[in-house]
Amino acid sequence: MTSRPAAGGGRWVSVGPERLGRWIDGFAERHGPIAVTASEEAVRIEGADGAVAECLVPFPPLTAEGGGPLARLTTHARRERRIGVLLVRLGGHAAGIFQGDELVSSKVGSRQVHGRSAAGGWSQRRFARRREKQVDQAHDAAAEVALRILGPHVAGLEAVVLGGDRRAVDALRADRRLAPVFALEAGPFLAVPDPRHAVLAGTPAQFRAVRIRVVDPG
Repeated sequence: MTSRPAAGGGRWVSVGPERLGRWIDGFAERHGPIAVTASEEAVRIEGADGAVAECLVPFPPLTAEGGGPLARLTTHARRERRIGVLLVRLGGHAAGIFQGDELVSSKVGSRQVHGRSAAGGWSQRRFARRREKQVDQAHDAAAEVALRILGPHVAGLEAVVLGGDRRAVDALRADRRLAPVFALEAGPFLAVPDPRHAVLAGTPAQFRAVRIRVVDPG
């Protein structure tokens, strides 16, 4: 479970699907009898003392059947889904397909991109042109991996989760071949380091977690 401050007050808590039921029970124990309301995208829990936990439904809409809102939320969160993941940072990229937590197909790659030069004049302009070419090659390599791993399987994916560096990911959106991949985009955007295999394999801990905004009483 992770926690960070929330804009506008409160804090964000990320809870894994297998721990969600226990977390809700603990919230009720700490804050008294709870009232629950639900929409397709969120389940709101309010304690007797005024504490609020707004649970964002992962991969909405919320499951329509299976009991009350909390039971439906836990069932929905635990369901195994076939999810594509695309991670891109300048010079590094990774694409994978997950069945639940299991990485069933993947490809990781990297391309060298030099840092910016502090020199001036003709030498700096030459370096800038070389660096721009390296950036374009890195984007092309990332697009090819996305097409190879995700492209043939988009019809069977429930969603595609993106991560890495937003500017690097956005640079791929202009590639029309990737339009079917980006059409399945779902949050959250994953803040990850260089997209190595271990980083890719660990992403279900982020994209399967239920994000909860907790506002304490008072």
